[in-house]
Amino acid sequence: MSKISRKNFLRNSAFGMAGLAFNPFKGEAASRFEELKHRDWKKKFAANDRIQIATIGMGIIAHFDTPTALQVPGIEFVAAADCYDSRLVRTKEVFGDDVFTTKDYREILDRDDVDAVLLCTPDHWHAKHSIDFLNAGKHVYCEKPMVQQIDEGLQVVNAEQSSDAVLQVGSQFTSDMIFQKAKELYESGAIGTLNQVVAVYNRNSALGAWQYSMPADATPQTVDWDLFLGDAPDIEWDPKRFFRWRCYDDYGTGVPGDLFVHLFTGIHTVLGAVGPTHVSGTGGIRSWFDEREAPDVINGQYHYPETDSHPEFTLTLQSNLADGGGTGTRFQFIGDEGAMEVSPGSSVKLTRIPRREPSLEELQGYNSLLTFSEEVQQEFIQNYKEEHDDEVEYQPAMNQTEEYRTPNGYDSRLDHFVNFFDSIRNGTPVFEDATFGFRAAAPALLTNISLKEQRVVQWDPVNMRLT
Repeated sequence: MSKISRKNFLRNSAFGMAGLAFNPFKGEAASRFEELKHRDWKKKFAANDRIQIATIGMGIIAHFDTPTALQVPGIEFVAAADCYDSRLVRTKEVFGDDVFTTKDYREILDRDDVDAVLLCTPDHWHAKHSIDFLNAGKHVYCEKPMVQQIDEGLQVVNAEQSSDAVLQVGSQFTSDMIFQKAKELYESGAIGTLNQVVAVYNRNSALGAWQYSMPADATPQTVDWDLFLGDAPDIEWDPKRFFRWRCYDDYGTGVPGDLFVHLFTGIHTVLGAVGPTHVSGTGGIRSWFDEREAPDVINGQYHYPETDSHPEFTLTLQSNLADGGGTGTRFQFIGDEGAMEVSPGSSVKLTRIPRREPSLEELQGYNSLLTFSEEVQQEFIQNYKEEHDDEVEYQPAMNQTEEYRTPNGYDSRLDHFVNFFDSIRNGTPVFEDATFGFRAAAPALLTNISLKEQRVVQWDPVNMRLT
């Protein structure tokens, strides 16, 4: 049986890890499961403490964000803007005739009855909408990624800092109780010294690959195409570009802006990280040949230098929009004494397997010992026995797992909105302000640049600028 030092045995045993049920003589791996508790946040908010919101862009995500926001007591939906007539009709069908609707978001900027806005528009509008509404004194919940272009990032940061209003970026992993628990475990030293993070976000469906439905009545008469384009290149009406804008570089940010930014958000939340210094991306269009410009398979490699919050480590991200294996979304935080596997909104599993010395049987296998003379081998074996005499025999029961799960019905998006409105009402720190949002968006955008230009991109994550 292999040996393990008494120091590592105690570190990895129940005596070195409070609360884990562990019996070294039981002969089977020990596990501990815990269901996390819902936050008691409703007492913070009174129904008569009103915040009136408007949603800009009534596309898919608006029909998730808006109802979620309305679950918080005191939130009222009073106005909406969208470039497509049918979506404005649908807004009234779902939320009532009292909701003011318009194609032009500028009609909402000066409305006294709007306290905050949910920005659910295509990526190329995020920076301008954020700045316009902050300058108008409105609180802003901006869907991820916060910006489409690197040079927009500090513009939004400066606008937020110049405003008395709150800005929160809508990447809910930072409010997710699972990532908060993973942060607690990491900071407690549960995985030892971090050395690598691996995260994936895969899909395998037409809708997951942004082939959204297009209505027959969508024409230049029912869609304000010029307003949708904004500062994007002036081209003729194309319903694909309107309804499937994520596929095109003029309006979206591809897989990195849609999915990697969530991964960066979760990783930065757990580790207190501010971003990588080197970014490298590879990929291409492998499955969805629908005239799109955005690759459907992307891998990213990132170097994070040592900071006060974490050691130097390597990050690998991967996304495939035609993943027949169904691997979904997961994170692995890997250290020299353990690893955490995070499933967003669901669970975090901590596994600790003690580091052990090889047994004599292993030493006499695929190892240089077999190349020594018989006399030298016997001398080596005798010395090894004497040097490792006080070590504990390794048993599978020393392998430990802990798993923490969310309660039934948990919704991290709701938690994120609770944090947003708590910041507005009570002045609590914003969970994902413009600086955090830019530091999550920037490496995602740089992945696209690296892929297209076939080079490693260098980034200053502290000062948030290209080097």
